[in-house]
Amino acid sequence: MEKNGTDIDSRLAARLRALRADRGLTLDALAERSGVSRSMISLIERGESSPTANVLERVAAGLGVTLATLFADAERADASPVARRDDQVAWQDPATGYRRRNLSPSGYPSPIELVEVELPPGARVSYDSGARAAVVEQQIYLLDGIIELTVGEVTHRLSGGDCLAMRLDRPTGFHNPTDRPARYIVALTTDGRPALNAVKR
Repeated sequence: MEKNGTDIDSRLAARLRALRADRGLTLDALAERSGVSRSMISLIERGESSPTANVLERVAAGLGVTLATLFADAERADASPVARRDDQVAWQDPATGYRRRNLSPSGYPSPIELVEVELPPGARVSYDSGARAAVVEQQIYLLDGIIELTVGEVTHRLSGGDCLAMRLDRPTGFHNPTDRPARYIVALTTDGRPALNAVKR
């Protein structure tokens, strides 16, 4: 079933607390690394805030994980390699209506993460997290519609069937300039190498 509302907020809260604890980070330390205020992180961890995509991306970067990881279960040996549609976690950005669905089997050990995204007509979603502690490679495959995808200072206009490869090491922005939704698949992999331009906030 789709996870949304208080259900997804509670799931996100528990996952964020676990990831922070695994890394031995205090709220203050994660705030410094992510550029997100201590009070906002605390609200998210208590399930008392519905954060935007940009805020969650910055928190994920501070933790050294991808945004998709925040909505996935912790890896475990007995996780199923199959992700049924009804079990995939879906989340909607409260600021833009942008919707994302984790397609990959949750908790299954794999270096690849797949996400399906629907960007509403006219919507813009920006991520300003920039440099990360590890190299994250991403490819965007457009299923339907048109998006203008800005990586750093370069903007690519993509339409159905187009695929863009990019590294998550600079601010990015997604814009749907049309009057109908755009749908695309995001494939991500983190190889564990330290990013050459990684900086501490």
